[in-house]
Amino acid sequence: MPKPGLPLAGIRVAEFCHVVMGPTCGLVLADLGAEVIKVEPLEGDHTRKLVASGAGFFPTYNRNKKSFAVDLKAPEGREAVLKLVVSADVLTENFRLGAMDKLGFGYDALRRLRPELIYCSMKGFLAGPYEHRTGLDEVVQMMGGLAYMTGGRYGPLRAGASVNDVMGGMFGAIAILAALHQRAATGKGQYVQSALFENNAFLVAQHMMEGLASGKPVPPMPDRTRAWAIYDNFKTRDNELVFVGVVTDTQWKIFCDAFGLADLLADPALATNPQRVEARPRILPIVTEIFGRMAKQELMDRCEALGLPFAPIAKPDDLFDDPHLNASGGMTPITLPDGRKTRVPNLPIEMDGVRFGTRLDLPRVGEHTRELLASLGYGADAVNALVTRRIVRAA
Repeated sequence: MPKPGLPLAGIRVAEFCHVVMGPTCGLVLADLGAEVIKVEPLEGDHTRKLVASGAGFFPTYNRNKKSFAVDLKAPEGREAVLKLVVSADVLTENFRLGAMDKLGFGYDALRRLRPELIYCSMKGFLAGPYEHRTGLDEVVQMMGGLAYMTGGRYGPLRAGASVNDVMGGMFGAIAILAALHQRAATGKGQYVQSALFENNAFLVAQHMMEGLASGKPVPPMPDRTRAWAIYDNFKTRDNELVFVGVVTDTQWKIFCDAFGLADLLADPALATNPQRVEARPRILPIVTEIFGRMAKQELMDRCEALGLPFAPIAKPDDLFDDPHLNASGGMTPITLPDGRKTRVPNLPIEMDGVRFGTRLDLPRVGEHTRELLASLGYGADAVNALVTRRIVRAA
């Protein structure tokens, strides 16, 4: 059971989810202390078996959960899951439209048995002309303007992470938390939703508003005019890249003083940020030449001492050894299905100085089936019979 004192301790969640969006929602709730029960088929959630770019999905989004492996096609399996749902505070699902209704676990059926249930569906689209379409992160990035904004002159290009899936799961969790708060006042559950396309629209809203504000077509990110004169990747003496930004008038003065650019600082034509943006063709060659004489670490050390924004250009696997993540509780331990021990990034939040980490390792298929059936009133003989008849699977 969740440790006492965690924010969502005592909340039980039945999770009917796979891939990224639904499991992300469950991960947020689980890390915050909810008892999240992953209902999966006897062979296990198919996400466990994904390869290539999908190989990281299961280990990233399924810690702190319990596995209940059951055959939902069998009447006894559906009966056991129904008992589980009736005991739950929250149900989450991200299967195709209508799939849960066919199984008998749609919201209209369940709310009659459990009026307090908060039922969260995460789909490709909310209500509207597109709601019956199959939605994927890449689909909505293409149709929702994000791929256009990312690719620019290179053509439409999806973002380098499952941004809509992850944020769609986060917004699902936000809706659930809001519904739990309302339930505390009303005693009633409700149906809540989040979706990929609407999430994508929320992400690109800043560009929609930029177009209105400027009265001009919005250029994609690779083709954009920077909002600041210095806001670029620069090549160093050792042929490495470092991003450096100078984004305020105060930083401009610090930068010019530190790098011997008194003439630029004194130039009235460069007194304001809009003026400096217009003068980028003049400023950038000077800065590029200065930074090109410095080694990568030397440049980063100088920027850090000056308080200027900077960043090395990291690859994902570099983060395993990132000193900040590893010193600040940013990584949490897990055991991969093949037995290897590793660490995965934690929830990016802190509450009262506390980070949330791994309480339960990645579950084996059916690892908690016996425990959960016992909590639902099944005796040992009844559980053994269900296992023998392959109605459920117990690890």
